Amino acid sequence: MAATTFSTEPLELAARILAMAEAAGAEQADAVAVTSTNASTTVRLQKLEKVSESTARSVGLRVILGGRQATVSTSDVSDAALDEAVRTAMELAQISEHDPFAGLADPGMQARSEPQLALFDEQIPELDGDHRLGQALACEQSALDADARISNSGGATFSTSVSSFALVDTNGFSGTYADTSASMWVEVMAQEDDGQMRNAGWSTSERSLHRLDDAADVGREAAARALRQLGAAKATTCEVPVVWEPRMAAGLAGIVSGAASGEALYRRATFLAEREQEEIASPLLTIVDDGRLSGRLGSRPFDGEGVVTRRNALIESGVFQGFLFDSYNARRLDAASTGSAWRSVGGLPQIGSGNLSIEAGETSPERIIADIEDGLYLTTLMGFGVNYTTGDFSRGAAGIWIRNGELAEPVQEINVSGNLLEMLGRIDAVGSDAQWFGATSAPTLRMSRMTVSGA
Repeated sequence: MAATTFSTEPLELAARILAMAEAAGAEQADAVAVTSTNASTTVRLQKLEKVSESTARSVGLRVILGGRQATVSTSDVSDAALDEAVRTAMELAQISEHDPFAGLADPGMQARSEPQLALFDEQIPELDGDHRLGQALACEQSALDADARISNSGGATFSTSVSSFALVDTNGFSGTYADTSASMWVEVMAQEDDGQMRNAGWSTSERSLHRLDDAADVGREAAARALRQLGAAKATTCEVPVVWEPRMAAGLAGIVSGAASGEALYRRATFLAEREQEEIASPLLTIVDDGRLSGRLGSRPFDGEGVVTRRNALIESGVFQGFLFDSYNARRLDAASTGSAWRSVGGLPQIGSGNLSIEAGETSPERIIADIEDGLYLTTLMGFGVNYTTGDFSRGAAGIWIRNGELAEPVQEINVSGNLLEMLGRIDAVGSDAQWFGATSAPTLRMSRMTVSGA
């Protein structure tokens, strides 16, 4: 399959090592190769702090011999190094444990044409250090100018990446694509009257420059988030409505995606086991994983096994639709790949999502808040208190208390807790304000009640 790339080297490199593996006797094999150029500029308090530019290339090989598989990788692409990598992979495969499910993807599911996904912005490779520096300075300056109480900065960074990925296998699949990304991040501190500091950051990341948020807007948002923490206190333990701001709702989508992994299903380590086609959430909730959205960070023409990417509904109007699979876990569970394999150069395919989206509703975020007499507007979650097997959820949190339909005082050092099935079922409002955060889009969500307690 042909593709437009900034370099043909990855495809040539992957094909080279695959041919060597076939000559060495590999029954099945696939090879991945990546080249990337990354650059970033960081400033702090309007002074240049760090400049980083790097170019890397690497290749990985998987060989399968009678159900025994092994992977190797190298950044040395000389003939001698590739020959050594092939010999090592063959030796490791011969002593590996037999796995009846090991194998390449079904050739009939692999991509044979190239969709136009707008993954490459021709402007990004042309950006120079002066542009990165100017964007980082403008972002930080906007935050520092927002309010006199913004007294310090953790710095601002503007970064770009240009990469090319290639995959070939003994099925006859051959595919390659190039992509770009740009990102900007800033962190600042607001000072309390007693001298205590409250820090907050904000960022933007996209495939193309024209979608990237304006540098000044990113800085002002970081400052606003730091300022709204001033005077924060603990909340008393209660059960109240909780409004999840879009960024927090995006994290909730990621939790659902993790629970919908076919590997978690095989291990019986998900609260979604045996719930396919069952209503598990509010009918207001729809979550979709789509690897083919134009210009988005989670898009690609094929997955880490060459399987065509596609739209996978996880929850549709409250009904759980099914799990995400790579080929290996699909074989273990007598299912089919959903085009959800991700592949690093040095590892086996792993299940992951493409672009996650919680579909927007029809209610404005202002209306969602206005209907609450007493509740929490959730802006921060901390820790790892999610039990994917039982669905129990308990995380450190911070936010703004809602009183009589308006945002009131900030709160911190609290916990929010519940069970994910109950939480999803208690969503009683979905906002019209969906926003993208990297490869995830989400609107404001409201849950009719959760337990909020002082940490």
